[in-house]
Amino acid sequence: MKKILVIAAHPDDELLGCGATLLYYKMLGYKIKIVFLGDGESSRDKDENELSKLIKMRKKQAELVSNKCNFLKPSFGNFPDNKLDNVPFLNIVKFVEKHILLFKPKIILTHFESDLNIDHQLAFKAVITASRPMSKCFVKKIYCFETPSSTDFNFTRNNFKRFNPNYYIDVSKFIKKKINILNIYKKELKKWPHSRSLKSIANLAKYRGSEIGVKYAEAFVLIRELA
Repeated sequence: MKKILVIAAHPDDELLGCGATLLYYKMLGYKIKIVFLGDGESSRDKDENELSKLIKMRKKQAELVSNKCNFLKPSFGNFPDNKLDNVPFLNIVKFVEKHILLFKPKIILTHFESDLNIDHQLAFKAVITASRPMSKCFVKKIYCFETPSSTDFNFTRNNFKRFNPNYYIDVSKFIKKKINILNIYKKELKKWPHSRSLKSIANLAKYRGSEIGVKYAEAFVLIRELA
């Protein structure tokens, strides 16, 4: 059975980074599961009761997204938002490793290692640690996606830390559905010209498409591949 596991730091990252690609792979018959590490809300300046309501709402939004896309029910690590660096790294690795061993994906998609957001960085590091090569390694490919307002906001002159994609998916047939479903996370979206606005997200897909000669594409960095 063909399976894809997405390790995302927060609910909305899965759609922002690779939503149209997941719809493409779903069309090809892949089973797709999203695992979220952080709750996406607890870093906000709110009282405990309100934060609890926001976290529950965010989970429901993530479940609705997976339902609308016909993915499997997502899983949640419930780690604190934007504070993964305060969590023992071994706990994060064990959580990711558990889902890899249970789901046995051939492909893993996760964040780019040099994203501005610390949770994104640790999600990447946890995936690489949890999927380290072993004698019976069923993970064949690991890809990193770009996340608007995190990948692009990490300004650096170091080319080794820049997002230089080497793998593209033609998502021309799926970009419209991605944009529509993103409205479920409406509270996380911004107004144009912010890179996390719907217009900017569509423009990014158009730009990535122009790099490879199609109308719309999502771009990735291939970290590892086993033929």
